[in-house]
Amino acid sequence: MKSLWQDDSKAEILRRIAEVDGGTKGKWGSFTADRMLSHLVESLKMAVGELDVKSKKLPIRYFPLKQLILYVLPFPKGTPTAPELLAGKAEPVDELKSELRRLIAKFSEMAGRAEWHEHPAFGTMTKNAWGVLVYRHMDHHLRQFGV
Repeated sequence: MKSLWQDDSKAEILRRIAEVDGGTKGKWGSFTADRMLSHLVESLKMAVGELDVKSKKLPIRYFPLKQLILYVLPFPKGTPTAPELLAGKAEPVDELKSELRRLIAKFSEMAGRAEWHEHPAFGTMTKNAWGVLVYRHMDHHLRQFGV
C-alpha cells in the first residue's frame, strides 16, 4: 500500500504536483486546477496541525468502514468534504505548488511522532493510516486532473 511515508511514493506525488498547470482541466467534479491545489494545501495543513477542522461523528470512524475506506475501496468522486478544506485563498498555481511542497516536507518531518491528532471524519488514526490517507487523497485529486 502506497503511503506518503515511503520515499518513492512521496517523490511520485511531488513529480505529479509539478505537472499541474493552471490550464489543466479536471476529468470530473467542479474543481479548477488552482482550487484543487488549494484544497490539497488545506488538507495537508489539517494533517500537520496548522488548520483546525470541526470533528464530525460519522459511521466511517469505526471498524470496518474506516479500514475499508482507508485501505481498500477507491475514493468515490464527488464525496462531500469539510468546508474548512474548501476555504483556502485563490492563489497562483505556482504558489500553491510551493506551499504543497513545504507541507509535504513538514508532514515527512513528523514521522517520528508517537501520537497523532484525530482526523475530523475518521477519528483516531495511526501514523500508518495518516500516511496512506494523505497519499490516497492526493493521488485521487491528481488523477482527477490527469497527472
